[in-house]
Amino acid sequence: MDMLVKLYALPDSRPAYDRLLKAGIVMRRALAPEKHKVVAWVRETFSEAWASEAEVAFSRQPVSCFIAIQQKKILGFACHDAACRNFFGPTGVAPKAQQGGIGKALLFACLEDMKHQGFGYAIIGGVGPAEFYAKAVGAVAIEGSAPGIYRGLL
Repeated sequence: MDMLVKLYALPDSRPAYDRLLKAGIVMRRALAPEKHKVVAWVRETFSEAWASEAEVAFSRQPVSCFIAIQQKKILGFACHDAACRNFFGPTGVAPKAQQGGIGKALLFACLEDMKHQGFGYAIIGGVGPAEFYAKAVGAVAIEGSAPGIYRGLL
């Protein structure tokens, strides 16, 4: 299932960013020279498919992959415009770093970036945790969207 987000009505992201800063976690757009490290981390932590999408995000200008780092260690990533234009994802947080607000902050970073590119809405593709997205950014299910763009995926 895919979900739709109104980018013009996003909630305040400052509390999510402040929470990370207090924990010593830096969240920022990934840089091109980091591609090999980020893609390898995504592959090892999640999947080959997500690593492929992260590679596409690094081909965008500007790069459409954001990362969360603590003491030069990657804790999470989020991409947009990877599988399709105007789509958020993939995104993931290292299992030991989950439940600390990293995923929410990365979500905000991508959605705000999409908003600044002029999109009014964003699509969250292939959603697993629908309740998370509904609560975090008011995302709503797009009826009949499963399996969506991933239909026939190898």
